[in-house]
Amino acid sequence: MTLPLHGKTIVNTRAIHQAADFDVLIRERGAIPVSFPCLAIVPPDDTTEWDAAIQQLIAGAFDWLVLTSANTVYSLSQRLKALELSLRGNFKTAAIGPSTADAARTQLGIEVDLMPDEYIAEALAETLLRQGAQRVFLPESAIARPALKDALVEAGVAVVAVDAYQTVCASGGMDLPAMLNRAEIDAITFTSSSTVDCFIERLRTENNSLTLGAAVIACIGPKTAQTAIDRGLQVVIVPQDYTLSGLLDAIENYYVKDLGGQTS
Repeated sequence: MTLPLHGKTIVNTRAIHQAADFDVLIRERGAIPVSFPCLAIVPPDDTTEWDAAIQQLIAGAFDWLVLTSANTVYSLSQRLKALELSLRGNFKTAAIGPSTADAARTQLGIEVDLMPDEYIAEALAETLLRQGAQRVFLPESAIARPALKDALVEAGVAVVAVDAYQTVCASGGMDLPAMLNRAEIDAITFTSSSTVDCFIERLRTENNSLTLGAAVIACIGPKTAQTAIDRGLQVVIVPQDYTLSGLLDAIENYYVKDLGGQTS
């Protein structure tokens, strides 16, 4: 039996430091990853507040460290190295989903204590409130949605939210415009709203158009999908499980249905 994605070309728009893990998953499905990094993660211009909050965390000022993305984990690990600190202290850790939890384990050496059933900010806020969170350290993107912070503050939780990183548009990878023009791309994946925005910026700059040919658009979750729709893309695939594996499952299901259930 041939895998549903055998030979399919799937564009990976994740930042370079994140792309390898997704490439592995794509290859495991029999597909071919196409590198087109749309994001780069860099420290905030001024790290004073960021550094102070990390030191407060280690000193015991918070009962919860809340990690809302793998990029946050990466940024925290890089800042700890710069400060020559190790992440220790009497606090619990919450992660928005399994990818973030895996990153915390491998990059920070900590196990996550809490994860919501649904991997979105609103669900994470509800879960933290049920656990009685009182003092929360929330490092996040400079352009993060305020939904999580607002829900916690409204419920009376003391939240220190700091800009842990800023997202800038990246460059490099394959000559995607040329591959799209030759109809060599089967699917384009987006794992955040920022990847959508920077993808459009890159394509307009490098190709002066948004011509995608027959490539289908796959977004990891509804927030990312809404951004894509707002930016004029036709979203075809959104998984029920908002993870990288769930995204690939949904792409597989799309092609199985497209082939009328035939996979061999």
